[in-house]
Amino acid sequence: MEHTAASSVESSAIRKVAWRLVPFVALMFFVNYLDRTAISFAAPNGMNSDLALSAAQFGFASGIFFVGYILLEVPSNLALHRFGARKWLARIMVSWGIVALLFTWVDSAGGLYTLRFLLGVAEAGFFPGAILFLSLWVPSRHRSRILALFYLAQPLTTVIGAPLAASLIQHDGFFFGLAGWRFMFFGVAVPAILLGIVAWFYLVDRPADARWLTDEEKAWLTAELERESAEKTGTHKEKHGLKMALLNGRVWALCLIYFGFIYGLYALAFFLPTIIDGFEAQFGTRFTLLEEGLITAIPYLPAAVVLYLWSRDATRRGVRSWHIAIPAFTGAISVPLALYMDSPITTVAMITVTACSIFAALPNFWTLPTRFLDGAAAAAGVALINTIGNLAGFSSGYLTGALHDLTGSYTVPMFVVGGFMLLAGVLMLAISRVHRPDAGTVANATSARAEG
Repeated sequence: MEHTAASSVESSAIRKVAWRLVPFVALMFFVNYLDRTAISFAAPNGMNSDLALSAAQFGFASGIFFVGYILLEVPSNLALHRFGARKWLARIMVSWGIVALLFTWVDSAGGLYTLRFLLGVAEAGFFPGAILFLSLWVPSRHRSRILALFYLAQPLTTVIGAPLAASLIQHDGFFFGLAGWRFMFFGVAVPAILLGIVAWFYLVDRPADARWLTDEEKAWLTAELERESAEKTGTHKEKHGLKMALLNGRVWALCLIYFGFIYGLYALAFFLPTIIDGFEAQFGTRFTLLEEGLITAIPYLPAAVVLYLWSRDATRRGVRSWHIAIPAFTGAISVPLALYMDSPITTVAMITVTACSIFAALPNFWTLPTRFLDGAAAAAGVALINTIGNLAGFSSGYLTGALHDLTGSYTVPMFVVGGFMLLAGVLMLAISRVHRPDAGTVANATSARAEG
């Protein structure tokens, strides 16, 4: 009877976290990712011509965001650990919303570079902060499910955001005579500022402060999280410190794996609208602006479904190395294959496979760092992985554009994408053989099967 009561408290506590926190943080992520990738929708719809940008210049503008982002990523996540997620995530949102709003009036390539850099500075710490925040609200056995629900926001950003951006761009001259692409920047920036203000009052830093949990639920969550923390620090005391997180070989291996996935993710995000815009020259097919927006969204809806189902399997079995490696190898093959398709339909179908592969792996990947890191080490480790991984955000944007200008096609750039995803799969299998979970790194029997 006592076990049944404990199970009931566990179920209700996790359900409330899933419904009260995850949708709101996912909405923040939705707006974050939309603001970050809005440049990809603006590029083929007036921005590149108005600002006289080459493919390499557009790629540089896309990628320079990550320079500012990377410089402040670890300090920002440590500040979140110190001041609390509620204040810090709200501050980040308002800051990036203000910078995103300024894109409405950008008038030169130099101005675009400056604003993209400042946007990275303003956004630094949001994503790893959100991952850390949600990870520290639930025991490890529930993290795959919680992070999968959160991660659904990213593919859905394009499913909803691409048609939304196309709709805003079509309102050329509607708002004080602004060009459509400028009005689009305005339309996606304002929600970030409003959400940041709401987040200040809505988010809660820890279970003990949540009014929407019962006393029993608060006690159970607090006890479970403290038990897991004690197990990690008790068995591996050296892994509790910031210094050891930065010197941990497994952290750096995860950095490289994440780099491979993010390189593929942003190569698609920044250049897919441009590739679709080129279907007329390649295949002789013509699409309206709204149709191009809808086509851009196609790969991401199946990706959201696959993300959910793959993560549900990972929750049931425990996250294993193949939950991350198989998607990496699938993406490595599908990216170059898309170049050899003979119609828009088959090309988009193959790109869809790539999108499904990337999004299937990412939420399961993020369950790994907090298995063996805690406290400040977890904050620094998660931020470091995201920082090094997001070097791919800069390099994929710039290299894809530069290689296109050099070769005249996307063939070489997409083979580079496939190569990095292949590397991610190989490294995942390698570290799963070297590092196997034990009682100190995994808090329950389900996740004890995870890496192997």
